[in-house]
Amino acid sequence: MKRTFLLMLMSLVVWYCTTSCSKHQEAKEEKVKFLVTSPLQRDTTITKEYVAQIHSIQHIELRALEKGYLQKIFVDEGQQVKQGQLMFQIMPLLYQAELKKAEAEAKFVGIEYQNTKKLADKNVVSANELALSQAKLEKARAEVSLAQTHLGFTTIRAPFSGIMDHFQARLGSLVDEGDLLTTLSDNSKMWVYYNVPEAEYLAYKTHAQAAGPLNVRLRMANNEVFDQPGVVQTIEADFNNETGNIAFRATFPNPKGLLRNGETGSVLMTVPLKNALIIPQKATFEVLEKKFVYVVDAKRRVHQTEVTVGAEMPDLFVVTGGLKAGDNILLEGIRKVKDGDKIDFKYEDPKAVIPHLKTYSE
Repeated sequence: MKRTFLLMLMSLVVWYCTTSCSKHQEAKEEKVKFLVTSPLQRDTTITKEYVAQIHSIQHIELRALEKGYLQKIFVDEGQQVKQGQLMFQIMPLLYQAELKKAEAEAKFVGIEYQNTKKLADKNVVSANELALSQAKLEKARAEVSLAQTHLGFTTIRAPFSGIMDHFQARLGSLVDEGDLLTTLSDNSKMWVYYNVPEAEYLAYKTHAQAAGPLNVRLRMANNEVFDQPGVVQTIEADFNNETGNIAFRATFPNPKGLLRNGETGSVLMTVPLKNALIIPQKATFEVLEKKFVYVVDAKRRVHQTEVTVGAEMPDLFVVTGGLKAGDNILLEGIRKVKDGDKIDFKYEDPKAVIPHLKTYSE
C-alpha cells in the first residue's frame, strides 16, 4: 500500500510540474511582442540606373579616294595617331604621270598665250583671239590642279588625332574608290547615350534650370564606377512611340583612354523625390511578384496590404501606393503571422529604425 501510494504521489508531482511548465510556456508565448514601425516621410534622392551605349566623340571610316594598289601602310592596328600623320599610300605612279602631262600641257598653252598677247599688243591679232588663248591657259591650269588633287588622294592622312581600329585591307591589296581601309576614333571624350522614360524626362526638365547641369556617373561592364563624372548636354528631339522613352546624351572626359567606342555600361542619375514614403525592405514580402506588408490596425490585428514600389535603394523601398505616412507596419516576424492575427507589439519610431540599416539616404 505504501509503495502504491508513493507511486501515485510521484505521478501527481510529475503531472503538476508538466502542467505548470506548459502553462508557463504558453504565457511566455502570449507575451511575445512584435516590432512595428511606420513609413518615414521626407525629401530624399534616389539613384536611377539606365542601360547605356558608349561612343567616341568622333568615330569615322577611312576609305580609299582613288583606285590602285595599297603600296605602303605607315601605321599599325590599335595605334594612337596624330592629326595629319601619314597612314596609307596607294600606288601613285599613274597619277604622277597624269600630273606631269597636265603640267606640260599648261606650260605649252602658257607659251602660246604669251605669244598671242605680244601680237595683240601690236594689234596683229584681235582681242577675241587673246581672250580665247587666255581661256585655254586657265583650262590647262585647272587640269594641273585636278591632277594634283588626284595625286593627293593617293596619300591618306589622319584627319584628327585618335586611335585606329583593325585593317580592312592589307599591304598590296587592290582597292577601289570608296573601299574601307580602317576606322579612326577620337576617345578624348566619350558620348554616352541612354533612354529616359517620359515622366522622368518631365521631372528633369521641370528642375533643370534651377538645378543647373545634370551630372551623372557611369557604371562600366566590370561593375566599377568610372572615375570621371559626366554632364548631360543633349536630349534628342523626339520620343520613341514604341517605348515611351527619349534619348539623353552625357559627355564624359576620358583622359586615360579607358573607355572605347562600342562599350556598354549603365548611367547612374540622381533623382530628387519630394515627401517620399520610405520603408525598410525587410518589412515586405512577395506573393506572385507583388509586394505586400502587414498593416496593424487600431485593434492590433494585422492585414496583408499590397504596396507599390516606386524606387529601390539598398535595404529601402520608396512606396508610391498602398500606405499612408501614419500607418503602422510589421517590421519583424512577418513569417510568424497570418492575415487577421491579433498581436502584441512594440512600436519603434522610423527615424530610429532606418538609420540602423546598411544604407540610408538623407
